Amino acid sequence: MTTIADKPDYSLYSNAFGYLRLPLDFRPLDSDADVVVLGLPFDMATTGRSGGRMGPGAIRQASVNLAWEETRWPWHFKLSEHIKVVDAGDLVYDCGDSADFTQRVEDFASAIVDSGKALLSFGGDHFVTLPLLRAHFKKHGKMALLHFDAHTDTYSQGSQYDHGTMFYHAPNEGIIAAENSIQVGIRTEYDTSNHLFKVIDAAEANEQTADQIIAQIKDRVGDMPLYVTFDIDCLDPAYAPGTGTPVCGGLTSDKAMKIIRGLNGMNIVGMDVVEVAPAYDSAEITALAGATLGLELLHVWADSNGKVK
Repeated sequence: MTTIADKPDYSLYSNAFGYLRLPLDFRPLDSDADVVVLGLPFDMATTGRSGGRMGPGAIRQASVNLAWEETRWPWHFKLSEHIKVVDAGDLVYDCGDSADFTQRVEDFASAIVDSGKALLSFGGDHFVTLPLLRAHFKKHGKMALLHFDAHTDTYSQGSQYDHGTMFYHAPNEGIIAAENSIQVGIRTEYDTSNHLFKVIDAAEANEQTADQIIAQIKDRVGDMPLYVTFDIDCLDPAYAPGTGTPVCGGLTSDKAMKIIRGLNGMNIVGMDVVEVAPAYDSAEITALAGATLGLELLHVWADSNGKVK
C-alpha cells in the first residue's frame, strides 16, 4: 500500500505553506539565512477598504506559481545558490491593539536587522512600513526611501495609526532623508508647497522608459542606505484590483518589475510589499503581482550585496 511518506515532497500546491515554498522557520535568528521573509497581517490603519491583513497569506499562496523556475528570467543566476531565504511566518500580536503591533514589529525587525540579516516584509496595510523604518534606522542610520504608490502617504492630518501618514512622520523623526528620497506612481492630491520628496507621478512614469526612471532614482538616492517600499496600488487596477484604495492610471506590472531590476548596485537595506487585499482580487492577479515583486526584490538585493559572483 502506498503511503504519504512514499510520495515526493514536492508538487505545485502540496504543502505550500511558506513564501516560494520555503519551509517556515519560527526561529530565524538561529538560522544562517541572508534574508528573512515576514508577514504582517494588519489592516487597522486603513482609511478605505480593509482586508490587507489577509495579504501575506495570499502572497504566499500565489508564490507557488513562481517557485518552479530555478533560474528566474531574465536574471542570470539561481537565487538559491547565492542567498539563503527563510520564511518566519506572520508576526503575532495582541488582536486589535495597534500600539502592541507597532512595538512588536519594531522589536522583531530590529532583532533581525541587528543579526546581519535583511528583511523582506509582506503587509498588511502600508502603516507597517513606519515601525519597519524605525527598526532599520537603528542599524543603518538615516536612509533614502524609494516609494512606489498611488498616494504620497505624507498626510499630516491623519491619526497616529494611519496608513496615509508614515512618510510625514518618518522624515520628522529623522529616519528618512526626504531630499534623497523619491516616489513613483503618485496620482492623488498632495501639497506641493511643503512636499520634500521628488515625485515621478503616474502620468510621467507611464510616458517615460524604465531606464529614464531608474536614472532619476539613482541620481536622487546616490549611495545612501535605501529602503524600498511598494504599495501594490502603484499598479493600475487592471494589474492589481485587490487593494484597499485602487486608483486608475497606474503603472503596469511589467514596468514596475523593470524599474526594480534596474536598482542593481544600490545599497538596499530593507524592502516591503504592502496593501494586497485578496477579498477584492480577481484570479489571484494582485497576489501574484505582490509575490513577483517580492521575488524581483530578492534578486536585486542578492545581486547588489555581493552575493552573486
